[in-house]
Amino acid sequence: MKHRINYLGFLSLLALIAVLGWTTDNNGLYGFFGFVYYIRYFRVIPDEFFRLNLQKAATFAFMAEMISLVPFMFFCTYRYTSAKAVPMAFGLSFAVTIFAFTIALIVLEWRERKGAAYD
Repeated sequence: MKHRINYLGFLSLLALIAVLGWTTDNNGLYGFFGFVYYIRYFRVIPDEFFRLNLQKAATFAFMAEMISLVPFMFFCTYRYTSAKAVPMAFGLSFAVTIFAFTIALIVLEWRERKGAAYD
């Protein structure tokens, strides 16, 4: 039987960017330590139900980004200069996307485990 690798685990490699926070004294890079959570997915076998949950979480995260981008754009234009507003708004909407994806995936996995307990 061929061992199938779960590519979601490779998101944990983004945590290496946080190491640059120490070398460059950029505190904004420490948020990348949150990607260490995805190491656990190297041990998850990617079956059809896992892929369905992944698709649901990604769809929710995409919609959250599309909905949050406009309010962030208005807020950042009001709060910052026009040159800094657009990159800040896109950065914030990206952070919302990653957070929404992670929370949605955790909730879907929790529901799956809860349902499996009753079998």
